[in-house]
Amino acid sequence: MISVLESYERYHSYFGWLDSWHTFSFGNHYHPERTGFRALRVINDDRVAAGTGFPTHPHRDMEIITWVLEGALEHKDSMGTGSVLRPGECQRMSAGTGVTHSEFNHSKNEPLHLYQIWIQPEKNGIKPGYEEKKFPEHERRNRLRVVASPDARDGSVKVHQDATLYTGLLDDGSRVEHTLARGRHAWLQVARGGVKLNGRLLSTGDGAAISDESRLEIVSCAPSELLLFDLA
Repeated sequence: MISVLESYERYHSYFGWLDSWHTFSFGNHYHPERTGFRALRVINDDRVAAGTGFPTHPHRDMEIITWVLEGALEHKDSMGTGSVLRPGECQRMSAGTGVTHSEFNHSKNEPLHLYQIWIQPEKNGIKPGYEEKKFPEHERRNRLRVVASPDARDGSVKVHQDATLYTGLLDDGSRVEHTLARGRHAWLQVARGGVKLNGRLLSTGDGAAISDESRLEIVSCAPSELLLFDLA
């Protein structure tokens, strides 16, 4: 079963400096039937104006993954981490018992476009942690490359949940497949471009909840970038 959430159905917040689309309930947007999918709690599609960003704020008991599509994200946190994240680099911050951080557009002139993902951890109260890894474009071109996983396989960042995130850059007309083990679920997010998922057309910003499907065939209809979550 594939249930598509079209881009326009997402919740929208606009604050001038921030233009954000929320796949699930977030901030002032709440619906009891759309609070997440499996362990996924947040998929936010954020555009941050040059020279602006999120001032220091707290989190706890959440696995936070950031994936930059365009521009550069400047990150600082209470663990002493400071970094600048660019396209092709996956950041994981485990909020655990509590952490504060800030996130700003590193550029004073260029826009920033990113996806921020929150995943419910397997247990609360873990020690806060931070990790980031770079995944070259050739490793993501016309294939699904694991960038976050519970066992840190293939050089991915480690998440404290039975959830695996793949990304892919697909040329027009290219095709990739993913097999779901029995009893597992998936969420496909089209960050840009357009694809057919088992024959269903998805465009930029669309997402799809997938259950009771053993094989996923993804065929690009345009140059595309994807996020695919394999979930318990």
